[in-house]
Amino acid sequence: MEAGDTAGKRQPSLGKAACILTGASRGFGRSLALLLAPWLEAGSVLILVARSRGALAELEAELQCHFPGLKVSSVPADLSTEDGLQVVLRGVQDKLPGAEDLERLLIINNAGSLGDLSKSFVDFTSPAEVNSYFAFNVTSALCLTSSILNAVPEHPGLCKTVVNISSLCALKPFKSWTLYCTGKASRDMMFQVLALEKPDVRVVNYAPGPLDTEMQQLARTKSGDPEVRQQFLNMKYSGQLLDCRVSAQKLVNLLLEDTFHSGAHIDFYEI
Repeated sequence: MEAGDTAGKRQPSLGKAACILTGASRGFGRSLALLLAPWLEAGSVLILVARSRGALAELEAELQCHFPGLKVSSVPADLSTEDGLQVVLRGVQDKLPGAEDLERLLIINNAGSLGDLSKSFVDFTSPAEVNSYFAFNVTSALCLTSSILNAVPEHPGLCKTVVNISSLCALKPFKSWTLYCTGKASRDMMFQVLALEKPDVRVVNYAPGPLDTEMQQLARTKSGDPEVRQQFLNMKYSGQLLDCRVSAQKLVNLLLEDTFHSGAHIDFYEI
């Protein structure tokens, strides 16, 4: 479903917005950027964050070509490092529009990684490896979100929305997916706390379903547990994997309708 197919059924736009999207250069993040853009009013800012400078530049050029009223900015950075996080924070603060006429602040935490799927629980004996994983997948999402929320002052009419791209793995354990399951569960709970502490901030943990991406290919080939590998192989060859655009459109619709319970975990198959 394209954005135009929902016109007339939902509110006409997300207003004049500042949207920050991490993990924007490929897969679900790239699809989401292209589907969000039509709903952002002229003068809105879309800030794209990812490690790949080249892929970000291509996406920025495509968006600027099709949506000339949208201010698109790329911030190439590695969120797993302190320096990378500071680069993103400086870039976001430099590019945020004046808050007085901003109608929506939208922070989408999509960046993430699988970790080493070949290892079982008892193989993780290196604190450096574990800490590095959580620095990228949990710490950066917390520090980036809190810093941006603090950087944008409150004013009447401003809607602040935070999206965490979650997973079934936040709720269900999978063998040999220790880091990924733990990271996703941590992020879900982290953003549930935000929803409790800040009732004025709309928070949603969106699980996009099994997407046909490079991460799924890694799941099929690198998972240490043979049953898990076979499960993902079966999903691939039975056509159960989802096109990123289909799942991203569901998230866009969810944001436009804006009726979710703040802090909720919402799965693709539930809407």
